Amino acid sequence: MQQAASLDRRDFLQLSALSGAGLLLGFYLPRAAASPAASAGAAFQPNAFLRIGADDTVTVWVPKSEMGQGVLTSLPMVLAEELEVDLAAIRIEQAGAAADDRYGPQITGGSTSIRTTWEPLRRAGATARELLIAAAAEQWRVARSECEARQGAVVHSGSGRKLSYGALAAAAARRPPPEPERIQLKNPRDFRLIGRRVHRIQAPALADGSARFGLDVRLPGMLHAAVVHCPTFGGQVAGFDPAPALALPGVRRVIEIERRVEPILVPSGVAVIAESTWAASQGAQALQIDWDGGPAAAEGSAALRAQFERLAASGGKVVREDGDAAAALAAAATRIEAVYELPYQAHAPMEPMNCVARVEKDRCEIWSGTQDPQRAQKAAAAVLGIPEPSVTVHVPLLGGAFGRRHYPDVVVEAVLLSKAAGAPVKLTWSREQDMQHGFFRPATYQRLQGGVDDEGKPVAWIQHILNVRNNQFTDEDFPAHAIANYRLEYSHVPQAAPHGWWRSVEYSNNTFVIQSFVDELAAAGGKDPVALRLELLGPLRRLPYYDGIYDTGRLRHVIQLAAEKASWGEALPQRRGRGIAAQFAFEAYIAQVAEVEVQPDGTVRVHRVVCAIDCGLPVTPNLIEAQVEGGIAYGLSATLHGEITIERGRVQQSNFHDFPLLRLDQMPKVEVHIVPSNEPPAGAGEPPVPPIAAAVANAIFQATGKRVRRLPIRSADLKT
Repeated sequence: MQQAASLDRRDFLQLSALSGAGLLLGFYLPRAAASPAASAGAAFQPNAFLRIGADDTVTVWVPKSEMGQGVLTSLPMVLAEELEVDLAAIRIEQAGAAADDRYGPQITGGSTSIRTTWEPLRRAGATARELLIAAAAEQWRVARSECEARQGAVVHSGSGRKLSYGALAAAAARRPPPEPERIQLKNPRDFRLIGRRVHRIQAPALADGSARFGLDVRLPGMLHAAVVHCPTFGGQVAGFDPAPALALPGVRRVIEIERRVEPILVPSGVAVIAESTWAASQGAQALQIDWDGGPAAAEGSAALRAQFERLAASGGKVVREDGDAAAALAAAATRIEAVYELPYQAHAPMEPMNCVARVEKDRCEIWSGTQDPQRAQKAAAAVLGIPEPSVTVHVPLLGGAFGRRHYPDVVVEAVLLSKAAGAPVKLTWSREQDMQHGFFRPATYQRLQGGVDDEGKPVAWIQHILNVRNNQFTDEDFPAHAIANYRLEYSHVPQAAPHGWWRSVEYSNNTFVIQSFVDELAAAGGKDPVALRLELLGPLRRLPYYDGIYDTGRLRHVIQLAAEKASWGEALPQRRGRGIAAQFAFEAYIAQVAEVEVQPDGTVRVHRVVCAIDCGLPVTPNLIEAQVEGGIAYGLSATLHGEITIERGRVQQSNFHDFPLLRLDQMPKVEVHIVPSNEPPAGAGEPPVPPIAAAVANAIFQATGKRVRRLPIRSADLKT
């Protein structure tokens, strides 16, 4: 966890302002480039704003996007804890993009929302609390030690006098800020809110339909747009006839969208602007377009697999080598080899991509459910040729994202269409456009070789990762540090299909491969899979990791906890099995045990998943449980169903009929066990995704003796 740098008093004064009769506090942290330590990630930037009004209104601006993970509840709760106000008393505002960087990076992803704002938000609340107490003590002419903050007011212990925060706001704003080192953060044992189960603040609005998503935005005079993109990656519009679309009632214009690479990849296409979503959609379907497929028209999944196989036969670039893996493999008592394959994956958020843009002269206003409002702001400014501060980005609720809404391609299209139409335009992609023109999780092909000695101990591990996206590996990942003779190789296989971040990023591929092959080594050496994992972790150690420190003791604990709660080792009915997988990711430690049944026809049914997670101090346990359950469901969809295939440079899937998601009756019983901790909060949204595929695959082996090395799982591979 990064440590907060000192807050300069002059910086604080420059960022504290009296707004009306209220106290407005902006908390700045030094820029990353301010010191050599910044390159190691030790620097902070502004993360939160707090306003206390004379009417006792406490407003918190949340700079992270709400996409179901609960940041509109958990982040204000962190600040409320130190400020000593009830969560129900806070007015919460979703912050838009800040060109002046007042909030710091506003990216919502990588399970960083609480990790990167935990300390700044606590300090924000504690600093405001101290200013308010000092203002009250001065007004009463008593010692500060005689005063304390309670539920939105300052109370004098000797006399029982009380002043609300609103009554003290103006006086507090005039006070010099306390020295940063004098700010006392609460001891975790004194927390009243953090660690408790709380109702999601926006739950009532979600229940009654008043919650506002991107698709709900309406503006006066707004037009609607639909777009048809070139079906081939990198292809172009060769020509089109707009007449059939223009002949339909309500259709206003037909506009060609040129392919762009910067500021974000935007495919070539044709858009229809109309008076309603229906008219725009019907117009898009009526378009007659000739396409130039371009060089990617020769690409396909079969050709990619052949390329993977060819390159896997030779070695890749060695990115890590410990000991002499080749010699140890040659001398091993038992040697095994396996090839693992994972396909492209679509994000498939329930709310398709959409954006409302209003371009007027030298300014632009955008409503976009984006995971990165600053990137959307920069992209819009770049295509319009205007300064970034002239672009306002509002962030409604996101109806699913999973990494897809990091990319502002739909923002660029909406901005260009609004400019051309001279009116506000809402662009809504169809499900088909959403499925076929995303930024897909990269396909991967991995060849592994391993060896065990006479006692079943793994003595060699060679792994060759072939991936269509460069650098999709972590060279500090398990079993690095666990097997003395270890070699990791990598080969990049370029493809035209756009690729990008998918929930849990590279872990979603690599954890399946690594945790499955650990089980293969356990079987080869005659060892229990849980026992082997604990043996490989070895003594309690703190090891270097690319984004932090890896504590083997914490991973050991979640493995043991998950195995215990899942009754590991107890007998199961015929054709049922248990499988385990564990991972350190996003500074969290997680283990999952899946209980699976395989029918004679190869149908797989996941009955139960037991998950143990150590994600540091659990700010909101019920929201963590929801994240774990959702992550398991998302990972199971990819494990059992999801696959994007390509033929002639085109995505073959188009909707949920051929890219099915996990159905309600397929959802297993999920038990979540959160490890109590006072360590700084770690990730909770992305860590649950990676282990589930391996846990299921390992359970299938226990049930049937058959290995799953290719996803999604195919019943034909498991028939008896």
